[in-house]
Amino acid sequence: MEYSSLHSSQILDFGESAEGGNEAKSYREVMSSLPRVKNLSANDCYLYQGFWYDSLFLERLMSAQDHFIPLSTDIFITSCPKTGTTWLKALTFAICTRSRLSGSSASSLLTKMPHECVPLLEYDLAQNPLKRDCAVPLVSTHVPYSSLPKSIISSCCKMIYICRDAKDAFVSLWYFIADMQRSKNVEPVSLEEAFELFCSGISSYGPYWDHVLGYWRASLEFPEKILFLTYEEMKRDTAAHVKKLAEFMGCSFTAEEEEEGEVQKIVSMCSFEKLSNLEVNKNGMHSLDTSYAVKNSVFFRKGEIGDWENNLTPEMGARLDDIMEQKLKGSGLKLPR
Repeated sequence: MEYSSLHSSQILDFGESAEGGNEAKSYREVMSSLPRVKNLSANDCYLYQGFWYDSLFLERLMSAQDHFIPLSTDIFITSCPKTGTTWLKALTFAICTRSRLSGSSASSLLTKMPHECVPLLEYDLAQNPLKRDCAVPLVSTHVPYSSLPKSIISSCCKMIYICRDAKDAFVSLWYFIADMQRSKNVEPVSLEEAFELFCSGISSYGPYWDHVLGYWRASLEFPEKILFLTYEEMKRDTAAHVKKLAEFMGCSFTAEEEEEGEVQKIVSMCSFEKLSNLEVNKNGMHSLDTSYAVKNSVFFRKGEIGDWENNLTPEMGARLDDIMEQKLKGSGLKLPR
């Protein structure tokens, strides 16, 4: 596959010009007028266009909404945090670069964590759209469908969305945040307090149910553009989903590739067991901003279906199930449990 280069006019870097500085100031002024609460990380979280955002990502999202121009070949990996994003990035990256598996592609996943292989729209590319490998058409984002830049919505770009049982998504999110808090010598919010916030819709890019519904409804309206997946179904038959992903991305496996076991090679290379035990993911660091980095290992906890039972009471599980059932009622969507 060949992909065109980005035009230099697409670059946006905060603070390099008076215009950029004024723009950043205007975004901060907008943020100062928004409803604000403390989120699961005990950080300020702002309600913008119906969803909650950390300040770091909100300012850059607003910039992306104003300036980001996708390539026609871009494929967006979309999700709410901690719903299988790392795994989906690894799978899609391996699929679309498999012709190079004997060379740089294989070494990329072996020496760089998946988040380093696929740039994040509201972090990496909002600052500098050139910060990517133009031979790889993948861009990731946690931004809800209704808040995506209009340039993406109106384009022919494809999107792949993954969601997960809300109970497991919450538990994974809480552990992730708790690990980051402890790394900064900050006592994390208790699981019980975090659960109350999550059930009220207050979490990064939440409410979770509205995030899921936005992409679900869009996938019904534009099935040729949006592939809607669940973590549970992918875990139960990963090989079938790898072939489905490849077909949707426009790079289906040939009969010869299937005979040579290419599908299973990708399944194995991107498995939780393989990725979590790589040196880079056990001991490497991932930069979240210029002054803070986290261990790559926090992105690989268990990857199991139903682990919520080891952390939530049956009453808590039932409560979140009831919330999701009510919020998804009438949509035709039933998430696996």
